[in-house]
Amino acid sequence: MLKRIGLFLLTNFLVIMTVSIILSVVLPMLGIDPSGVAGLAIMCGVFGMAGAFISLAISRWMAKRAYNIQIIKANEQNYQLREIYDMVARLSKKAGLPSVPEVGIYNSPEPNAFATGPTKKKSLIAFSTALLDSMDKREVEAVTGHEIAHISNGDMVTMTLLTGIVNALVMFLSRIIAAAINNFLKDDNGGGLGFFAYFLVVNLLQTFFMILATIPLAAFSRYREYRADAGSAKTTSPQAMADALKALANGAQVQAKKDSFAIAKISSNRKVSLWATHPSIEDRVERLEKMRF
Repeated sequence: MLKRIGLFLLTNFLVIMTVSIILSVVLPMLGIDPSGVAGLAIMCGVFGMAGAFISLAISRWMAKRAYNIQIIKANEQNYQLREIYDMVARLSKKAGLPSVPEVGIYNSPEPNAFATGPTKKKSLIAFSTALLDSMDKREVEAVTGHEIAHISNGDMVTMTLLTGIVNALVMFLSRIIAAAINNFLKDDNGGGLGFFAYFLVVNLLQTFFMILATIPLAAFSRYREYRADAGSAKTTSPQAMADALKALANGAQVQAKKDSFAIAKISSNRKVSLWATHPSIEDRVERLEKMRF
């Protein structure tokens, strides 16, 4: 837990340092005043997009350290581990990926897997020990096909773009509305919100807008899960992917810890709602079974 908190703080430090350099050096060089509406829009865009893309750029590095992932090499001496690598390599070639993703396993009682990385050439697929222990070879292959489909579809980059845009819009709208409220409360004697009240209003608005903005982000996340299931069905089979999801459902009693990679995992224990990042396993299985006919 402490390691994950440390990695989270490090990511935010990198974002703040990068954005601070851009705002304090680059914008003045371009003659842009950060205090105006145009400057505010640029500032929010830089903060929103920079944060999302820095997180994406270091996602493999963070995942390896957050989960203590053991990387499996092509020349792995352990036969069982090399078999996992060879399976990923074979399905990657079948899916048309430019290179084999890094392959790793991590110790967890939660049966799950995820893919992350900034590009198709620099990606990572990680399997939990519980998943490898609870599934047969055919089901693990289907899960692998699902994660490879995420990489092939460019889901990580698309999600990053959407997150960056949403972050920028939330920051911009919150500050514009707070400024409008501040101006409305002003009179000839001054007045207005004041520094602390303005700060509170901005944060309340950001929280409200982010709750609303999470709805389309979650909808896209559910859509990409369906699409990754279909991709796995094509590289393996619809029945194999359906059986893998059923196996995940059987292990759903294990309470998954909430973390920054939860959205990337193949399964989630959260109840289906407007804010759910994953569709129900029952719905996913139903769609896969329809593909068999």
